[in-house]
Amino acid sequence: MATSQQPTKAELQVLQVLWQKGASTVREVHEILSKYQKTGYTTVLKIMQIMYDKSLVDRDESARAHVYSAKITEADTQGVMVRDMISRVFKGSTSQMLVSALNGKTSRQEIAEIRKVLNELENNNK
Repeated sequence: MATSQQPTKAELQVLQVLWQKGASTVREVHEILSKYQKTGYTTVLKIMQIMYDKSLVDRDESARAHVYSAKITEADTQGVMVRDMISRVFKGSTSQMLVSALNGKTSRQEIAEIRKVLNELENNNK
């Protein structure tokens, strides 16, 4: 991850828009976020400015409306956040985290996906 700081909940929502839509102006991000929650334009602007300062996003200032893009990938962000959660919540135990996660409702498709990943990991460790 380009930064040692994890994104806040609000920053993660902005990143999810940028990952899905690609490079966007503050107005475009605001329009998408405001469909799901009441969020002011200036709030989104401030969040994105802070994200730029934290190196979570890049900013193209060549046009009148600045265009922001995610500087970190979704996969990298997920990995960092999951590793941190495993460390803090499950005392470093991946198996405890998986058991806890799987105790909820897990579909057959999800179980098949998990089994596939486990088989690949097992085959790579031979």
